Amino acid sequence: MLSKADRSKAAQILLNAEKERKPALQLSKTYPGITIEDAYAIQSEVTRRKVADGHRVRGHKVGLTSKAMQQSSQIDEPDYGHLMDYMFIADGAKIPFERFIVPRVEIELAFVLGKPLKGPGVELVDVLRATEYVVPAIEIIDARVQNPRKIFDTVSDNGAAAGIIMGGRPVGPMDIDLRWVSGLLCRNSEIEETGVAAGVLGHPAMGIAWLANKVGPFGTTLEPGHVVLAGSFTRPVWAAKGDTLRADFGTLGTISFQFV
Repeated sequence: MLSKADRSKAAQILLNAEKERKPALQLSKTYPGITIEDAYAIQSEVTRRKVADGHRVRGHKVGLTSKAMQQSSQIDEPDYGHLMDYMFIADGAKIPFERFIVPRVEIELAFVLGKPLKGPGVELVDVLRATEYVVPAIEIIDARVQNPRKIFDTVSDNGAAAGIIMGGRPVGPMDIDLRWVSGLLCRNSEIEETGVAAGVLGHPAMGIAWLANKVGPFGTTLEPGHVVLAGSFTRPVWAAKGDTLRADFGTLGTISFQFV
């Protein structure tokens, strides 16, 4: 367990790395005694400082929702991060590559809440009832710490959250069977990854339920209007300057952007 002073120092290390676009040494190496509790406390401190600087929390992301990713990270549950206002990017945008360090791209579903959700005790049906609509999304993930990263590094680093692009056709949460939403992730017109939303804990709404139950005991409520990324159903795809990334969700439409 880290001291409050060390948690504060770790938060500043991550803020500096993000500002300078240069990955820092892994916190798990700088602080060998770091725990998951420390990691979430560091993430919260980074978020608090960003809010103090004038930014706004617009939602959350859920990550590591597949069994394979959990096993590779040596954990038995997902993780989460905060979505800040500056992370939201318009569909079709040209994004400066230098804004990121080592960006990768995933596709998933974004749940936009119409009612509050607070755990414990939140179940799948509760999520569906509280959701105003679901919309296709691309998430840009980045790393403010060096490879190889342990779960403590990823959690401290806000679950690697860096950007979100929403688009396509919004749907009501009960209008279709969300388990069977499929997606193609293309880079420069070549299909790099494919997946089905059921890969996220059996149903993408389960990621939202997990999050509400995870943060509820700490007094955190998932607020109306918040966007919650349910978790990727593809592996992350590396991207370089000049690449165009496009997600095709079939009847739910497409999203795209370009790194310039």
